[in-house]
Amino acid sequence: MTTMARTSTGLAYPDRFYAAASYAGLDGSLNSNNNDVSSRFSNEVALILYALYQQATIGPCDVPKPSSWNPVEQSKWKSWQQLGNMATTEAMRLFVKILEEEDPGWYSRASNFVLEPTIDVQMNTISAKNGSLVQTQDKDVISEGLGSVVIYDTWISPPITGQHPKARYQHGAAVVQEKMYIYGGNHNGRYLGDLHVLDFRSWTWSKVGTKAVESPSPVNVAPCAGHSLIPWGNKLLSIAGHMKDPSETIQVKAFDLQTGTWSMLKTYGKPPVSRGGQSVNLFGTTLVIFGGQGANRTLLNDLYILDLETMTWDEIDVAGVAPSPRSGHAAAVHAERYLLVFGGSSHATFFNDLHVLDLQTMEWSKPAQLGELPTPRAGHAGVTIGENWFIAGGGDNKSGASKTIVLNMSSFVWSVVTTVEGTVPLASEGLSLVVGSLKGDDILVSFGGYNGRYNREVNILNPSCKLNLQSNITEAPSAVHNATNPTRDLRSEFEIGQGKIREIVMENVDSKPTISECEKTNERIIATLKVEKQELESSLSEEKLQSLQLKQQVLEAETRNTELYKELQSVRGQLGTEQSRCFKLEVEVAELRQKLQTMETLEKELELLQRQKAASEQAALNAKQRQGSSGVWGWLAGNPPEYTAIDDNA
Repeated sequence: MTTMARTSTGLAYPDRFYAAASYAGLDGSLNSNNNDVSSRFSNEVALILYALYQQATIGPCDVPKPSSWNPVEQSKWKSWQQLGNMATTEAMRLFVKILEEEDPGWYSRASNFVLEPTIDVQMNTISAKNGSLVQTQDKDVISEGLGSVVIYDTWISPPITGQHPKARYQHGAAVVQEKMYIYGGNHNGRYLGDLHVLDFRSWTWSKVGTKAVESPSPVNVAPCAGHSLIPWGNKLLSIAGHMKDPSETIQVKAFDLQTGTWSMLKTYGKPPVSRGGQSVNLFGTTLVIFGGQGANRTLLNDLYILDLETMTWDEIDVAGVAPSPRSGHAAAVHAERYLLVFGGSSHATFFNDLHVLDLQTMEWSKPAQLGELPTPRAGHAGVTIGENWFIAGGGDNKSGASKTIVLNMSSFVWSVVTTVEGTVPLASEGLSLVVGSLKGDDILVSFGGYNGRYNREVNILNPSCKLNLQSNITEAPSAVHNATNPTRDLRSEFEIGQGKIREIVMENVDSKPTISECEKTNERIIATLKVEKQELESSLSEEKLQSLQLKQQVLEAETRNTELYKELQSVRGQLGTEQSRCFKLEVEVAELRQKLQTMETLEKELELLQRQKAASEQAALNAKQRQGSSGVWGWLAGNPPEYTAIDDNA
């Protein structure tokens, strides 16, 4: 449609300077106490702003030096005096530059009460029904606190108060009850471990205090970056992430929002190796973890599922061609069945490919992408609203991705939502993106990032294509198959996926036919959702029954394990007794062996003595025989034997 919209051109100098001075709280009076300035900025910055304001509005300092009993006025006079003959225009520009460094979003907040010059801009938007141009009239929609005219598909910076977090990137972000929680991240190469919360109702930052858990083994929650923050009940789950002293496997930490305490959750099964830059998506009561970069810089493309009810890890064997190993990618769950993975990088290559995993069949596919294909990127962030997947930020180490894009997850048609100019936080790597709420509308909320400098700015965008009423949710399962079919009707799908991009809220449009068709479409969608709800409830009942059966089996197995453990202890006791007896027997056997060796020695000695005795007896016998023989011959020779003489004496 062709419209004439009032668009701000931005203030030129000196109007921009006066707007900045008014925003900072300076009123131009020489006797001003500047309470607003001193309360918003540090003393040093407040003095510099005061001096530059005086230099720009009055000129060089020519007032007498205040008396020494007033140190505040002396400091202000000295700061002004040091500027010397600085030109007025230079003082104005320096004032605005310092304000922008201290408060990057001042201009969008100041524009709420500063009257800016406007020009008429002709805008064309495509009707989602038939692509024809439709003429409409302007409608000013009042949005208190966020400007006088609501413009869709444009990033703006809301007025935020409170204690801002430190600038960072690669942090975790999650929304719980209209509050955005920010945890961890990286600043100047140092890992952070603080937790902050932004209340969307008051747009106020505050730091969340944490309490120590009283336990024999205190929980050491190390600072981290590149992790994932998932809301689960009244807890925030922090999964994985890079740390100074990395663990071997993924750690799952939980922050209790009620007690304000951290705890380390015990998991079962085989956990994945530690990593950062992975994607973690909540799918029912499970977490689906894909890819990332390990502590040793190894790129991964494995797939794990963590059951949050049993806290059990399961490594999934998938079919099809999986995405190449990568980190810094984005992932989303569609239609409670499909996991979509987009982008990321290896050590040398940045990707813009799209992969789809069927979580029922566990099979990867690579559908054809339509529309305006996005540039390769990593470090981007994405959120889903309906069947639209919004992606912001990222880069390729050369430049940041300036286009905020949206993918219709049923037709795989890409569209550009908006484009930012220059080096801004929206074209950063490692930013976070969540879905918030503003006056009943779903909005995108970004925070942080790195684009040559670390950012802590909050930006919001109200998308016009929140829900594509022309597509049917029941066609989602067939869309993956049809995406690879080049003969299907691409024109109708492109018109469906294009949506109302860059549209200002309009009125006085003949919307009755569209409303009627939308109501019919809504009725069909509701009927389809009811059928799917019944199927899901039936599946849930079956899963609960199986879960109960498994729990019963686990209890029985634990009982058997207990009995077996008792038996094992008894057997161990008996084994100890037998080992003691065996030791004693071994000692006795050693003693007997020693005695046996002694007996063998004695037997040898006895045998030797017996031989010696036998030899002696034989020698004696031989000698006796020789003596008897010599006696006969002696008698014959006339020499009687000696025993004859002995006998005669006897």
